[in-house]
Amino acid sequence: MRFTNEESTVLEDVIYKGKAAAHKRLHAQILLKADVSDAGEKRTDSEIGEALGLSTRTVERVRQHLVPEGLEATLNRAKPPRVRSRVIDGETEAHLIALAGTNATDVRSRWTLRLLRQRMVELGYVARQRTEVSRNRHPSESPDQPYRRRIAHHAERRRLHTRL
Repeated sequence: MRFTNEESTVLEDVIYKGKAAAHKRLHAQILLKADVSDAGEKRTDSEIGEALGLSTRTVERVRQHLVPEGLEATLNRAKPPRVRSRVIDGETEAHLIALAGTNATDVRSRWTLRLLRQRMVELGYVARQRTEVSRNRHPSESPDQPYRRRIAHHAERRRLHTRL
């Protein structure tokens, strides 16, 4: 690889100036060490790997990514393509949020994910809905809430014990 002065300056800025993500800084170091221009270090992949504590294959992948994608794409991670399509649209999501804000049923004081899913199917907003969709859309049922309740319970017990 042969970098221009501007490209070398960009790589050096990533390494030495400001805050940059670790992978971005590491990729910049790899590319600078692989530079074969007059100002470059002209190191082989194995030498770069030894100098940075990486495998040779990692250095190869970074260099191979540069050719088709370019410097900016090599430094910045690409967002992975969305594999699954959205199950519910914005209007259905609004109905789900409105439903979650109401009282659950006479038997329960709060909505469960299963009850929300069943009610959305009964109302005809969705044909069938996975529980994970409700979990992602219903903030009061986040997975870490039982943990928070347990911590609060233990903290309250500790306060009671210290008062006695």
